[in-house]
Amino acid sequence: STALRTKQAEIKREIMAKETLASMLDDFINEQLDQIVLSNPAEKDHLLKVKVRPMLMKGALVFQAEEFTRTQAFHKNMSAKELKVYLTDQLSGSFKQAEVLSELGSATVLVSKKGTTTVKTRRHGPAKIQAAKPDGHFSEELQEKLQHNRQKRYVIPEGHAVPFLVDLGVQTPDGKVIKSRYDKFRQINRFLEFIEDILPKLDKNRENVIIDFGCGKSYLTFAMYYYLHEMKGYPIRIIGLDLKKDVISHCQKLAEQYGYDKLQFCYGDIASYEGVDHVDMVVTLHACDTATDYALAKAVCWGAKVILSVPCCQHELNKQMKNDLLEPVLHYGLIKERMAALYTDALRAELLEQQGYRTQILEFIDMEHTPKNILLRAVYEGRPKHNENEIREILDFLQINPTLYELLGQKK
Repeated sequence: STALRTKQAEIKREIMAKETLASMLDDFINEQLDQIVLSNPAEKDHLLKVKVRPMLMKGALVFQAEEFTRTQAFHKNMSAKELKVYLTDQLSGSFKQAEVLSELGSATVLVSKKGTTTVKTRRHGPAKIQAAKPDGHFSEELQEKLQHNRQKRYVIPEGHAVPFLVDLGVQTPDGKVIKSRYDKFRQINRFLEFIEDILPKLDKNRENVIIDFGCGKSYLTFAMYYYLHEMKGYPIRIIGLDLKKDVISHCQKLAEQYGYDKLQFCYGDIASYEGVDHVDMVVTLHACDTATDYALAKAVCWGAKVILSVPCCQHELNKQMKNDLLEPVLHYGLIKERMAALYTDALRAELLEQQGYRTQILEFIDMEHTPKNILLRAVYEGRPKHNENEIREILDFLQINPTLYELLGQKK
């Protein structure tokens, strides 16, 4: 029958597609590979993306898969054979797209809603393939590349001298990271990774206004300007705001010294600042206690597209929290303090969701460096979460009244 023939044709096409995929993976999974990226996940609550790259470990070629969830990244090292099985499995339900880049060429894999696999391959000419495949051994250039893949790739690379990092005591004049300041270097790069993820929300065709509340010594403010303007070419204006006049004066002198004419530092308070009427991104790092709430409320009122906030010293709820059921736990001061901090930031995230922001709670830097390791990243999508009843129940349960709840309630 026609239906049977159609079904047989579909099965034949799928078998051919899988054979084409297997052949492509055989061709590209070798030392010439640059990277493979799996994207467009079938389920948004599991893995969001996977990056694969080759590297040398103890002289042997392995392939490292870096799996990204909403909040974490996991690593797996595999042989070529294991990687082929892994990628085939991932493209059989978990991901709908793969991009392959290699010295030998490139390939794209697309999986339709019906599960049909399409593989498009583009190979370089024979001369390039021959040059890319040394006789039996890895060339020195290839070994260097594979060894480099083992190193952590920072947004601002090591060995690249940046004036503000030198003046702030993080680098030597020749670009080496000062050993005692390595944690700060890692923190700066980790922060820039968060910004890298939200670049599509900024407009390259007009000036983007960014406010950094409580900028302090401004390591991250300078890094943000350097990355967005100097490295990526975005038209931006950044305003750093703090209550320490001597620090503001010093940072302003440095900005002028570097010719960062769109980076300005001002003395001012988060709650009362009215220097602009439009803001694209708000950054608030370690603003103490309810200062974070005022900064978040300001960001919402401005309609900021992106909010990056590292809260600090969440004392407010610690003073308010009361609950008979939880009393056996809350009477331990340290436990109550930590619970209050977690409730504070979780409620902040939910309140931002209520305002139409997709909000993530992410780890900023490793736990051993500082306990203040939570970052709230909120991206405006205009789809408010209807969670008023749930939030109200939590507030009643803990007998608390957070500042941000009050500030955003006044906005309604």
